[in-house]
Amino acid sequence: MDMLVNLYDLNETLAQNTDYQIKRILSPNIYLLENFIKNYFSEAWASETKASCYKSNPTCFIAVKDEQIVGFACFDATTKGFFGPLGVHPNYRKQGIARQLILRTLYAMKEDGYAYAVIGGVSDRLVPFYKKVCNAIEIPFKNQVYTRMI
Repeated sequence: MDMLVNLYDLNETLAQNTDYQIKRILSPNIYLLENFIKNYFSEAWASETKASCYKSNPTCFIAVKDEQIVGFACFDATTKGFFGPLGVHPNYRKQGIARQLILRTLYAMKEDGYAYAVIGGVSDRLVPFYKKVCNAIEIPFKNQVYTRMI
């Protein structure tokens, strides 16, 4: 299912974490991100993410710890106004990294002039998480952009 986030309502501050950094991807690091995504997620997500990286102002953020990518989040990857994909290395989950990636990416969308963000193709397991982190609401329509995938 798709979910909707009202970017006007983002009021959470972005806490700086000393264990890892959230930063916008730099083009020389795209190959590292692509390898990370292929190793821990999927080739489809790697392709989708690369689309967000090859812009003059990339719309992809990475979480870095000890000079290693441990997570990523994007927007405007598959379609304009969409948040995602998002992924965190399995060994680094439940440490607040996904939350910080989501918020940093949504704030970037707001700074770019978006009023709302769509989170596409959310699994039932993650619906409560997105509701908690960014007050996302379910979009009741059955059709979604990913139905065009082959």
